[in-house]
Amino acid sequence: MTVSMEQLEAFAASAEHGSFSAAGRALRKAQSAISVLVSSLEDDLGVGLFSRASRNPVLTAAGERLLAEAKVILDRREHLIGVAASFEAHVEKRLVVAIDELYPERALATLFAEFAARFPHVELELLFPMMEDVSRLVLDGKADIGVMWRQETLPAALAFHTIGWVPLKLVCGRNHPLAATAVDWEELKRHRQLMVAVRSEGPEKQRLRTAAEVWWVESHWVILQMVMQGIGWALVPDHIIENSPVIDGLVTPTLQFDDADWPVALEMVWHKQKPSGPAAEWLRERFASTRINSTPG
Repeated sequence: MTVSMEQLEAFAASAEHGSFSAAGRALRKAQSAISVLVSSLEDDLGVGLFSRASRNPVLTAAGERLLAEAKVILDRREHLIGVAASFEAHVEKRLVVAIDELYPERALATLFAEFAARFPHVELELLFPMMEDVSRLVLDGKADIGVMWRQETLPAALAFHTIGWVPLKLVCGRNHPLAATAVDWEELKRHRQLMVAVRSEGPEKQRLRTAAEVWWVESHWVILQMVMQGIGWALVPDHIIENSPVIDGLVTPTLQFDDADWPVALEMVWHKQKPSGPAAEWLRERFASTRINSTPG
């Protein structure tokens, strides 16, 4: 049994356009050529694809089922052609991007929807490590682009671009001692602090440590669940608080020592020595142009 792409095209076009003549116009073929292609496909498959009892052909039950299969084959052909064209244009086959939770999910989804439309044949892997773990992945060549909060000391091999500022808020549970009063700096030190954990040991891990006692947790979302239970207080990105399912159980206490959120700089990093293809270049430009919040002050 031999089935050609030309036969499948004629079959799919006839079903889509409702007649052999309309399919011929769409494919720039004569009606007779379309009719011959469909008939030969029916002979090769051993089933009738259309009923010809009326003026225009109508799909049979077998035709409806096989049309779905034909469309898959035709779509995969287009995909193959697109992948080949990407190689010809030197577009990367695969990208790995490591992104800290500081980057708002809504902005991330919008950006990667654009990426998918522009580079449909690039395989993408998104990782969500924390802080220094992001830069370590980029430095080790395990990620092509990283988005993270600014490190005080960045490895010399990495280039960076500041893409915005993310406000952190101090939160505690409704029954926590800090919830009932205006909080001073010394009071913070006396209560357990919940902080995001990283898997590498470095100065960034300790940067926002205030309390004598700290629990380390590898997720802001889990931290908020624990904060609601009164286990401790935490500094958490504003967008995570706003979208947390436990927001009604959280309190942002008044601070005696500050009257504003604590902004953290958000940076994009990449390896200076690693060449970037069109997809990575585009993604870096979009990250740079999509400003998150605004510079404080």
